[in-house]
Amino acid sequence: METLANLESFVRSAETGSFSEAARRLGLTPAAVSRNVSILEKNIGVRLFQRSTRKLMLTEAGERFLPGVRQHLDGLEGAIASVARDTGEPAGVLKLSLSPTFGLTYILPLLPSFMARYPLIRPDWYFENRQVDLIGEGYDVAIGGGFALAPGLISRPLAPAHIIAVASPAYMAHRTRPVDPEGLSELDGIVMRSANTGRVRQWAMRNAAGSEMPARLTEKISFNDPAAMCQAALIGLGVAPLAVSDVLPWLETGDLVRLAPNWYADAGAISIYYPSRSLLPAKTRAFIDFVVETFEREQLAKRFAGSTS
Repeated sequence: METLANLESFVRSAETGSFSEAARRLGLTPAAVSRNVSILEKNIGVRLFQRSTRKLMLTEAGERFLPGVRQHLDGLEGAIASVARDTGEPAGVLKLSLSPTFGLTYILPLLPSFMARYPLIRPDWYFENRQVDLIGEGYDVAIGGGFALAPGLISRPLAPAHIIAVASPAYMAHRTRPVDPEGLSELDGIVMRSANTGRVRQWAMRNAAGSEMPARLTEKISFNDPAAMCQAALIGLGVAPLAVSDVLPWLETGDLVRLAPNWYADAGAISIYYPSRSLLPAKTRAFIDFVVETFEREQLAKRFAGSTS
């Protein structure tokens, strides 16, 4: 009968493609993980990985072996986590991915209260503008928008990602404020260029009545980062289409004003993503519940809605 350590070392190594990354997730040394896998291979008499200096790949036998082992391992871990919740506090490293702008503005300020409530959880947070592979890269949670829902992932919406047009009062001082997206074409556009495709993102805006109209901005300046677009709008360089969440603090202070106030583009939802398991680790569940509670208490879903002028 195989030990849990051997099976867990195999599954995490297969998920991450690396003994080193599996070791980090398990709190072991890479040598210990490699040894556990070698013992497993010896005991069942089958080579599970093809090893090289650059990459760790499953053999055909390893690919057949993985699904059944992972299913039962998740069940065992869930049972252990269930018992642990009855006997102790949520604990362990919490690896989180989130965008820099959104994370710094809305999630990082929650950290003191979260750590005071759960002192045994150690945050390991990554502020990055990319869609991570939660399972493959060993993340517990990600917060963002537009993630491709790969098998084994759960998405829980937190708030809408609505795009609105904003500019500084100084920029608009001697200009007519447009009442609909068509009027935006007369202004200097600060636009988003995709780092992957090189294309400028175009938006179709809608109003509460359900009418749609394209927002054809004149491309005066292009960036690949929403924080840069926001700063450019703040210093009076033009009008920028940005998510309400990215500009809300400056709208509330009056440093930015909303143009075409009854119109917005729907970019989906800001969601919290996590691996699907019958019973989540206590640390992950604690963080998800904490974030959801905060969004509900602060009414962020309502405040991020572009349908509210």
